[in-house]
Amino acid sequence: MKRLPQRHIAAKRFELIIEFMSKSPTPERAAQLAANFAELEPRYTHDEAVAEASRCLFCYDAPCTRACPTHIDVPKFIRQILHKNPLGAAETILIANIFGGSCARACPTEVLCEGACVDNTLLKAPVRIGRLQRYACDEAADRKIQFFEAGPPSGRKVAVIGAGPAGLTCAHELRKRGHAATVFEAREMAGGINTYGIAYYKYDTRFALSEVEQVMQIGGIDLKLSYKVTGSAVAKLLADYDAVFLAIGLGKTAALGIEGEDTPGVWEALDFIFQTHVKPLDQCKCGRHVLVIGGGNTAVDVATAAVRLGAESVTIAYRRGESEMPAFKYEYELTKADGIRWVFNAAPHRVVASGSALTGVEFLRTRLVGEGRSAKLELIPGDTFTIPCDMAVKALGQEPLIELLGAIQGLKVDRGRVVVDPSTGATSVPKLFAGGDCISKGGEVVDAVQQGKIGAAGIHAFLSAGAAKAQA
Repeated sequence: MKRLPQRHIAAKRFELIIEFMSKSPTPERAAQLAANFAELEPRYTHDEAVAEASRCLFCYDAPCTRACPTHIDVPKFIRQILHKNPLGAAETILIANIFGGSCARACPTEVLCEGACVDNTLLKAPVRIGRLQRYACDEAADRKIQFFEAGPPSGRKVAVIGAGPAGLTCAHELRKRGHAATVFEAREMAGGINTYGIAYYKYDTRFALSEVEQVMQIGGIDLKLSYKVTGSAVAKLLADYDAVFLAIGLGKTAALGIEGEDTPGVWEALDFIFQTHVKPLDQCKCGRHVLVIGGGNTAVDVATAAVRLGAESVTIAYRRGESEMPAFKYEYELTKADGIRWVFNAAPHRVVASGSALTGVEFLRTRLVGEGRSAKLELIPGDTFTIPCDMAVKALGQEPLIELLGAIQGLKVDRGRVVVDPSTGATSVPKLFAGGDCISKGGEVVDAVQQGKIGAAGIHAFLSAGAAKAQA
C-alpha cells in the first residue's frame, strides 16, 4: 500500500487550478483553493481503524516503538483500537507525546515507526501507524477528553523561552510534576513551527492551535505572547526563576549569497509557508512560474503549496544529485505526482531581473569529484543556464539565532547548535536547559517533543536535588 494512494489523480486534480489565478478573489476560487489544500489521506472511520489495527503482529520487542523518538507504545495503542477503546489508545499516545495528533499527520512515519514495522519486510506494506494514531487522537479531541492534571505544587517555578513543540512539551511535563511554568513566545500565536511552518495540506492553523489548547488545559501554564526575549532578559529570567528552558528554535532562511538576492520576488521559504497559515488562501501571494532553491522537505512543502495556490509551473533546483537530496522519498514522490519539475546538479549563481522585475535565476552546473564521503561538490566553469521564474523561493534551511545565543554569558555553542547534555538537556550555564531546533539546527516535530520531555525531566531532577540538599 502506498503512502499517498490518491497521488495518481493529483495531476488531473490540479489542472483546474490555473484558471482561478487570473481572477479576483471569489467564493468559487476560495472553495477551489480549500479543495486543493484538502488532506491527502482522510481520517479513518471506526471500521477502517479496526481493520487496519488487526494487521498488527503486536511484536514483543516492538521495533516501531524503538524507532519512535518519543517511544510511544505502538503495539499497546493499536491493541486498544482493535478492542474498540480509542480513548485508551489516545491516552497511551499522549502520555508519550502530547503532540500526538500533529505528529500523526506530519511525522515521517515512513522512515520511523512504519519504516521499522515488521510487516514492511514480511508483506511489503507496514501497518499504517500514523493514520491509526491520528484516528485515536482525533477521537479524544472530538470528545474534548483531558487526560492530564497538574501534580501537587512544588513551590518551584520555571521559565520556558519559546512556545513551539519543545517548549510547550517541557511546560506540560513540568506541570505534571507540580512545577509552575511561564512560557515566553515572540510571535502572536503559540505553537512555533507547528502553527506557522508545516505544509497547510498536512494540517491547518486551527488544528495546530487546538493542540496548543490541549497543552494549556492542564492548567498552571502562564503563556506570554509577543514577548521577545533578549540576552539580558535571559539573565534576568535565570535570576528570577528556579530554572529556564531555552526552546527558541531557529531564525531566518539561510542566504544564497549571490548577486541580486534582494530582488523583489525572491522569498524565504518559511515566509511563503507562513502566509498560508495567517491569511485566507485566496489572499496568499504566488507566482505563475515558481522556482524553489533547495532539496529538502521544506523545499517540497513550498513547491507543493505553490502548485495548490495555482502556479502554472513549479521547479525545484538542487545543487547535488537525486541520490543526495535530503527530502524524504515519499515527499519526492508527491512532487512528481503534482507535476513539479526537478533540476539536479544546479548551484544558484545570480538572480536575473529586468529592471526591478524578477525574470529568472542563473545556475552553474555541478559535479561530484571523488567517491564516497570524501567526494566534493565542484562547479563546472562556464556551464551556466537560466531557469525563468517570476518568484524564487530560498529553501536552504534556517540560520541559528547567533546574536541571541552569543548574548547569553557562558553558553557553549558549537557551529550554531546549543551544546547540551543529551540525557538532561542541561547547558553550560547553571540552571539553563535547552531543546528543540536550537540544539539540532533543524529536526522533526517529534524530535522536539522528545527534547522537551528530556529537558523537563532534567529540570525536575535538578530541582529535586536542590530541594533535597536544602533539607539536609
